[in-house]
Formats: sequence, C-alpha cells, structure tokens
Amino acid sequence: MKGFVPTPEATVDAMVERLFRKSPPRRGSRLLDPGCGHGAFIEGVFRWCRRHGAPRPEIAGIEMDPGKIREAKRSFRGESGLESFDYIVGNPPYVAIEKLSEDERARYRRLFNTARGRLDLYLLFWERALGLLRPGGRLVFITPEKFAYVETARPLREILSQFQVEEIFFAPENTFPGLTTYPTVTTVGNRMPSKATVIETRNGERKSVRLPQGGGSWQPIIHGAVELRGGRTLEDLALRVSCGVATGADGMFVLAATKLPSELQRLSYPTLAGRELRLGRVLPEPCWRMLMPYDQDGRLLPENRLAALGEYLARPEVRKRLEARTCVQRKPWYAFHETPCLKEILRPKLLCKDVTLEPFFWIDRRGDIIPRHSVYYVVPHATDLLEPLAEFLNSAEARSWLRSHCQRAANGFLRVQSSVLKKLPVPDDLGVLVKSRPVAV
Repeated sequence: MKGFVPTPEATVDAMVERLFRKSPPRRGSRLLDPGCGHGAFIEGVFRWCRRHGAPRPEIAGIEMDPGKIREAKRSFRGESGLESFDYIVGNPPYVAIEKLSEDERARYRRLFNTARGRLDLYLLFWERALGLLRPGGRLVFITPEKFAYVETARPLREILSQFQVEEIFFAPENTFPGLTTYPTVTTVGNRMPSKATVIETRNGERKSVRLPQGGGSWQPIIHGAVELRGGRTLEDLALRVSCGVATGADGMFVLAATKLPSELQRLSYPTLAGRELRLGRVLPEPCWRMLMPYDQDGRLLPENRLAALGEYLARPEVRKRLEARTCVQRKPWYAFHETPCLKEILRPKLLCKDVTLEPFFWIDRRGDIIPRHSVYYVVPHATDLLEPLAEFLNSAEARSWLRSHCQRAANGFLRVQSSVLKKLPVPDDLGVLVKSRPVAV
C-alpha cells in the first residue's frame, strides 16, 4: 500500500489504551483497522485484552497490499473478518497528491468530500472511518498534525465538528524512526460535541480547549492565539503577499554574482534565499543573481530574444537539467516552475524566512531583490507603509499571533505561509504608529 509506515509497538499500545480507556470492549463488539498492514494494531488489541482480561472484539482489517494480507492472515488465522463499527484504530497511509495518478485523483474527488485541493490520502481515511463509526463508538488515529489547520483539511474539520474530539496528543517528532512526520494521536467519540478537547503539546503542556465549529483552523485555539484588534488585515494593506520565485532549477538559474559573465548581467537580478536571512542581523547584500528569461511585465521572452542567456541555457548540461523538470510538460523548456510577478516583486517590500524560529521581517528598500522560494515577501500599497509595517510585524504582539497561527516544523521551528500572513490583523492607525524599536534594514 502506498504510504505505509509501520507503527512502533509502544505507540500502538498507547493508542489502544486511549481507545478502550473509557469504553472497554464487550463480547460482540466490532473493531476496524483500516490499512492494517502486518496487523500491528490487531496485535495491540490482543495484548490489551489479555492484560485486562477483556473479551476480544470481532476485528476487521483492511489492506490493499496482497503480501501484507497473506502475512496478516497467517498471524490471525481463525479470527473473524466481520466489519467493525464500535471501535476504529489505525495509522492511515500518508500519500500526497503528487504521488497519486490522475485517475486516482479524479476517482477520489468524485467519492469523497475531503478530496479537495492538495489532498492527502489520510484525509479520505478519516472521512470513511468516521462514516463507519457507530453512535457512541470511538476512533483513535495517528496522522500528520496538518489536518488541524491546513486549508485542504477544511472539509474534514467540518465533519469532525459534528463529533466529540476528546483528545489531541502531539506525539514526538521521532515517533517513526528515520521519518519526521509531526504526528498527532486523535481520539474521537461519535456523539455530539458537548465537552472541551484535551490538548497535550510536544513540550508536555496539557490544557482543555473548545474547538471552533465549522472548518476553520484549530491552530489558534490549540496554541492560545493572541487577539489583535483592528478592522483590517495585512492583505488589505498589501499589493501582494506571496512566496518567492520558484524556478524549479535554482542550480541553473542562480549563479554567484562574482562568477556571472558580464554578458548575463542585464538579464539577472540580485536574489536572496531564506538561509541567508539571519535573526538579529541586517538584510545582507545579495551575493547571488537570478537569471531571468522574463521581461519586467512577467512575460516569458521568446528564445530569439534571450541572446547570451539563451546560449547559456542551451548548453547541453543546463538544458538537460531544465527539461527534466515537471513544469516543462505544460511550459517551454526554459520557463520557471512558476511565472514570476515581476511588476509587483520589483518594488520596495518586506522579506521573511519561510522556516524560522521567530518570524522576522526585513525591508528591501531598493526593491530590486528577487526573493527565492524559501522567502516570503509583502509588497505594501504605498512605500511610506514600509517602516510602520515592519515595526508592527516585528512587534511582540504580531510575533505572538504568528507563532500561534503558523504551522510547526522540526525542532521548534515555524513554517510561515502567505495564507496565514494575509489574515494577520493590523491596527487601524498603522500609518501613524510611533516606532519604539529600530527597524531592520
């Protein structure tokens, strides 16, 4: 099965304990393990029943991999294959949309409400499992934490708002050896929500929260968002809030400024990557330049107008690398992975790293820097907003809001996204804010 990752025994036992904690199995109870693989959760249920002297529920394990089916049948010969609705436990496969065929994507979008946007297969398992859970039944899944906040999972959160989400445990990042998955163990009861949800974070904090109804992000509630007053958002003050330019082959399009031949200078711009932006330091002078096969209106130049750039890109070793990109299936071989909005990028703007311990914003006053895909940028409608906007974005209040809304990455880092930045509330009097600290430049 695509996306199959074995679940460690200790994690299995902890999940089964959560499953039966308030409602131990009775004779005739039914349990489902979707995507059962080798049967790790089924073994975990048997262990729990032996330890507690409880009757084994009737168990159904679903698996698409023929080899794993044969192994599970050998392990549990004689066990019932009845469907289960009283309990559901498992580790659904994580398969991003890029790894699904076009036929699979189309079929899933027809069959599942959760198959929207950049879907992941585990979201569909959630939807199907919740539909199979009997009234009063209990479900425990270990999945990536992203279902709690990404826009793609909004339909799933809408479904879950009709269930009692009892507990969300943010499991250690190293739960699956060799993989970084940011997993959560979520316990759900099939009854109307009437109680708070217990949250246990990775730093051991334990608290109770009321999850919002509907499909909105749970991130602010889970992490204790700071309320910011203001009738406007950052998006209202910005011409553009976006991730930087994605060429799909930075190794070919980004060259050291000191080694760039003079004939390529006029079709290149200074560029910065996220790793070059350092907290507590001023905006660095770019030492790299991005070759640009687009005019200043963002239109791809014809090959016969590329001149020296065309000669460079046509070198066999360069062209081979460019033609290996997936974007050339729909674009000319020398186009970027995403078309750059140069009219808006080449303006005075604010820059921030996409993955960072603390959100921080630098001012590009000249407006000539092309941010790469590891940098986010904010172009205000008016240049006189640059300084007060940077002052506000680097304030303790704005940082706290961003910390509570941004996705988590490894080792305590945050992952900044334009969808979050756009929603940041800004003070109504932003243009006349009095500066209380130096602005990074």
